Amino acid sequence: MKSTLLLRNSTFALGLLLAGCTKDLPNDTIPQPAAGNQDDTNSRQGRVTVFARGLNNPRGLKFGPNGYLYVAEGGVGGTHLSTLDGCQQVPIPVGPYKGSPTGGRISKINPAGVRTTVTDQLPSSQANEIIGGDVEGVGDVAFVGNTLYAVLAGAGCSHGVPSMPNALVRVGNGGHVTMVANISAYLQAHPVAHPEVDDFEPDGTPYSLINRQGILYVVEPNHGELMKITTSGTITRVADISASQGHIVPTALVAGNGGSFIVGNLNPFPIVVGSSSLYKINRNGRVSILHTGFTTILGLAYDSSDRLYVLENTVGAPGPTPGLGRVVRVEPSGRQEVVATGLNLPTAMTMGPDGNLYVSNNGFGPTSIGGGEIVKIRLSHDHDGHDHDHDHDDHGHDGDEND
Repeated sequence: MKSTLLLRNSTFALGLLLAGCTKDLPNDTIPQPAAGNQDDTNSRQGRVTVFARGLNNPRGLKFGPNGYLYVAEGGVGGTHLSTLDGCQQVPIPVGPYKGSPTGGRISKINPAGVRTTVTDQLPSSQANEIIGGDVEGVGDVAFVGNTLYAVLAGAGCSHGVPSMPNALVRVGNGGHVTMVANISAYLQAHPVAHPEVDDFEPDGTPYSLINRQGILYVVEPNHGELMKITTSGTITRVADISASQGHIVPTALVAGNGGSFIVGNLNPFPIVVGSSSLYKINRNGRVSILHTGFTTILGLAYDSSDRLYVLENTVGAPGPTPGLGRVVRVEPSGRQEVVATGLNLPTAMTMGPDGNLYVSNNGFGPTSIGGGEIVKIRLSHDHDGHDHDHDHDDHGHDGDEND
């Protein structure tokens, strides 16, 4: 699915993010904020402020062991046409892609909100311009100890980057990048049970990356699966989500209790309020529905009281719309409560060490290059609010420090 959250054959597309949905809606036709979409929720339950600006299609984000916030960015796209390379193409109208081996970026943001570049030497690509040319690049980041890892979503021959596949990469001192695992090759050699032919991305579009006890886990929305990747580069499938659920476009990932995982899905277009769900995947890869009634899920985060926060991209419009993003809190009992509204095309979320939520805002669309930002959602602190998803459990395990 495509990272600009556009349409193709009635499928919600998030370019680089999900690369499993399609698009028909150009970037310049994304609706403007709907009148009256912001109520008093922000003042009652959470306060939204801008933490950092100047990002290019911001996606997944995590706090590092040094206290800085690290942000994956789709980047600025490319110019090399994928049809020149003789490989299987992404179907029209999303394909053909134009790509570049550079332009995808990882930024780090200090506690004062000042952004600096970790590396901008990662691939970036953009979809067919007739449907807006949405940009894909780096999908998400995670730490194992002091070592930074990232998952690429805008690379591979089908994205116009034949020199670099979609992959798990390690980022060392000075921004040096090393490929750890070739995700493109794995997806092509291990097809899922029910791929969406009209929406198919040969190289996939990995979206979410988390560390659990020193092992990395990736959700891929276009093919529809959860993968496990060791730091030595071995990839194995945890669950073929498509086999039991079909093409639901799984996007957001967080570690649950007892070795399980919780996954949220975007779902195909047009947007239907309440059509997305939270799914539980157990140790054996069995997928079951945990909670329903959500819309366009793109981020998940736990607090220390086992309350789950769900990021919804657009609620109340048939297509992605600025100003209609929100965050919903799910209590352990299953009770749902809106804690923040009025977000503009948000794409990812993490819990900060201060017990507040941080969200990638303006994550795609016409203002996303240079206009991407991170917003902070101040929560009511009747809990201590630390991250539950084990991304920080293993600091000190490896040696590279990205500070």
